[in-house]
Order: sequence, then C-alpha cells, then structure tokens
Amino acid sequence: MSAVVTELAAELIGVLRAKGLSLSTAESCTGGAIAAAITSVPGSSDVFKGAVVAYANEVKRSLLGVSDDTLQAYGAVSEQTVREMVQGVARATNSDCAVATSGVAGPGGGSPDKPVGTVWVAFYVKGRVVTSLLRLPDHGRMANIGATVEKTLSELLGLACEY
Repeated sequence: MSAVVTELAAELIGVLRAKGLSLSTAESCTGGAIAAAITSVPGSSDVFKGAVVAYANEVKRSLLGVSDDTLQAYGAVSEQTVREMVQGVARATNSDCAVATSGVAGPGGGSPDKPVGTVWVAFYVKGRVVTSLLRLPDHGRMANIGATVEKTLSELLGLACEY
C-alpha cells in the first residue's frame, strides 16, 4: 500500500468520524483493496461497517441486489451496475457512505469498448449517488488496482468533505 493511499485513508477516516458518518464498500475489480486501505488506519472501526467483495455476478445479485436485467443489458463493468452495487451495500450495512467498484484490472478480460484499465466507481453519501469512469493506462494489474484505490479514496474524501 502506498504512502499516498495510507494518508488518504487516514484523512477520510478523520473526516467521517468528525461528521459522524459511517462507511462500507462493495468491490469487484479492487478485490477488497479499498477496505484493506481503510482498515489499515487505527481507529477505522469508529466509521467502517464492512465490505462485500462481489467478484462474481451471482454475488452482485444475491448480496447487493444488482438486477439480472442490469447485468444482461449493461454488463458487470458499467455505470448501472456500480450504482446498484453501492446502493445495495449501503442498504445492507446501513451505512451513510459507501463506494463500489467494477472494472477490468487486466492483464486480460478487456474488450474494444471496455479495455483493460476501464473502471466504474459509484459513491453513495447520505442517499446521493455519484459515478465516475476511470480510464487508466494499462501499467499492469496491481498498478491498475492501486490507481483505482487512490483515485477512489481521493474522490470519496472530496464528497465527504462537501457533506
């Protein structure tokens, strides 16, 4: 875990604690790396409720409530899917804030319309959902996951500060 990620996670925990907000994650392509970054911070238990690593579509459906229609029409790596994932994890954990990721970390699995480095992220803050599309340069699987974690924590920090 990079020093930047650790710093962002600590700052996020501080902001959430000060505002009395809780957090959860629903992760696919990041495989729990966001939750790991958050829980590496001492005192994170004050705000962090839990995580679902929903790698398989069946887990997205059964634990997070992503609809079959969404997965069929748009695929797992889509704005629509991460919207449903983030709302599902917020509902399941009764969290004020949540984040969801789904993407193509590589080295394989990409397609012409969703190449390696394509990542959809959804943020939930007190009922408001915001999405973000990351188009990362393909520097390898671990670099793609690391960049997603960093960008996600940074964006979530900004949204939490606005609240």
